[in-house]
Amino acid sequence: MCARRFLFVVFILTLLAVAGAVAFHQWGSRALLEQAKPVGRFAPPPPASGPDYTNAAHWIARPGLTNDPSWWRPTDEPRPLVPKGAHAFYIHPTTYLKRDQWNAPLDDRESRFRAALFVQSQASAFADGAAVWAPRYRQAAYGAFLLDSKDARGALDLAYADVARAFDQFLASVPAGEPIILAGHSQGSLHLSRLLREKVAGKPLQRRIVAAYVVGWPLSVTADLPALGLPPCRSAEQAGCILSWMSFAEPANPDLVIDSYEGSAGLTGAKREREDILCVNPLTGTRDGAAPPAANRGTLVPSADLRSARLLPGRVGARCDRGLLMLEGAIPLLGPYVLPGNNYHVYDYALFWDAVRTDSLRRERAWQAQR
Repeated sequence: MCARRFLFVVFILTLLAVAGAVAFHQWGSRALLEQAKPVGRFAPPPPASGPDYTNAAHWIARPGLTNDPSWWRPTDEPRPLVPKGAHAFYIHPTTYLKRDQWNAPLDDRESRFRAALFVQSQASAFADGAAVWAPRYRQAAYGAFLLDSKDARGALDLAYADVARAFDQFLASVPAGEPIILAGHSQGSLHLSRLLREKVAGKPLQRRIVAAYVVGWPLSVTADLPALGLPPCRSAEQAGCILSWMSFAEPANPDLVIDSYEGSAGLTGAKREREDILCVNPLTGTRDGAAPPAANRGTLVPSADLRSARLLPGRVGARCDRGLLMLEGAIPLLGPYVLPGNNYHVYDYALFWDAVRTDSLRRERAWQAQR
């Protein structure tokens, strides 16, 4: 895909990433709920209708694909070297906006195109040090995140079942014992949390995890992380840990996030509390870290004509404050989709694209040093 199409659609469609956060936000009026609700009832599709992850066509990115979108690079950034020994499994956010069914069909052209764009703008940050694998999956329609119903839970379970099967094929395809990076955003991070709990925590695979980037999805250090098997990242040189952040600018109003999060049941069954929200600053690689704008070597910013993107250094700093990643400095114009309360959810990766790249490479080196 040409850079112009990529950047244009990222500008217009980054709003799609909102879907993952809405599950916590309870955002919108009753009218919004009715307008967003998929028509009909959720009905499990026939088992044979799902993706076949032995078929390269059911992957957005994986080794051997032609025009792999994870190899996209900003202007003046070199293409990554051939990765040596690491493998990244990335789960994209919601890209299906229609209401005609509860889960995205695999052949929906608009959804497939948007998913590839998110691989370009997010998963590309991991491609310098890892071969990126990103599955197509029957993602839950955005309306499923606005509802708490049997239909919505069925849609999310179906989406996760695809992700879990893709992960199994990913593990079967990469050499045993080699390091693995896990990453997601929004709906992708919701599925990644479940993947960590069911397929990583307490299993031999846990020792192979370089880091898990559960971005744009709130996690409780005490009520969620014990079930995921990995600790929070407390140092920049730590391997085998979890990073998570939610980006806000001043004046921030996180009530849309916090009101539904606080007091809800975590993955361990304990109640989630505001003070326990995990914030790992991608600029420092540490829990509850702080860094000035000068520490940010590259925010992903489009050019005025939208024909290219460049990394703009030294503009955006950040500090963790009561579970939120508070932005500082002169934030460049990234697009029109800053959410209520100065929530930069849709730009969680773009704000720190180079920092994420650097962080993943550093943690991979730390993992190798521990062998």
